[in-house]
Amino acid sequence: MLPRFVGRLGVADVVTIANAALGFVAVVVATVDIELAARLILLAAIADGLDGILARRYGGTDAGPYLDSLADVASFAVAPAVLSFVVFTDGLEIEFDAVSTELLIVTVICALFVAMAVTRLGMYTAYDISGSYTEGVQTTLAATVLGAAILAGETQPWLILGVTAAFCYLMVSKVQYPDLLARDAAIMGVVHALAILVPDIGGRTFPYALLTLGLAYMTLSPWFYWREDGQPDAVGVHGNA
Repeated sequence: MLPRFVGRLGVADVVTIANAALGFVAVVVATVDIELAARLILLAAIADGLDGILARRYGGTDAGPYLDSLADVASFAVAPAVLSFVVFTDGLEIEFDAVSTELLIVTVICALFVAMAVTRLGMYTAYDISGSYTEGVQTTLAATVLGAAILAGETQPWLILGVTAAFCYLMVSKVQYPDLLARDAAIMGVVHALAILVPDIGGRTFPYALLTLGLAYMTLSPWFYWREDGQPDAVGVHGNA
């Protein structure tokens, strides 16, 4: 007897499920090789973009949006939180034989990151999935910024923890982020792939480039983004709706 998903899931769903598996592997290897874990999270982000392309090309399924959010919990909620936890505890050489103030702080912040990412994903699936923008920083973007920072060598414990804490609010904020135009997504994808494939070349050029692009989109696009006609589009920040 065949599993019940045979004939009911599409090619895009397979990529989505692979995204979830990459998130799990990133968690497993994080304590052994933090840079490999960061590369796996960035690879999961590419898979997250690819499944959308495949869904538009070959058609999606009713299960697709739910699988996407579930996979993102693994890859862009749990996995980056674990990376942040490992960077902090390894950087400060925290011992686990007793509860310290630092251990309590990092545990609370990383747990809050997971909670806010799950909340953001649920809100996105319910309210934002059919629009041209989304409210709050995307979990994929948050994970990409953290992964790129680690690959760029920016692994100061308190810096990574501070960024993680900031994302706890930014992911559930009311700031509106426009969907990337095709050309911008393509540029981001190329830099993304190069950061994974050759992270050390040219003094970590591509991880720094990816980090710069991610931060630029995060800080500038809610207020200023280009429409398809090449004119600036002031997206703005809306209050309670």
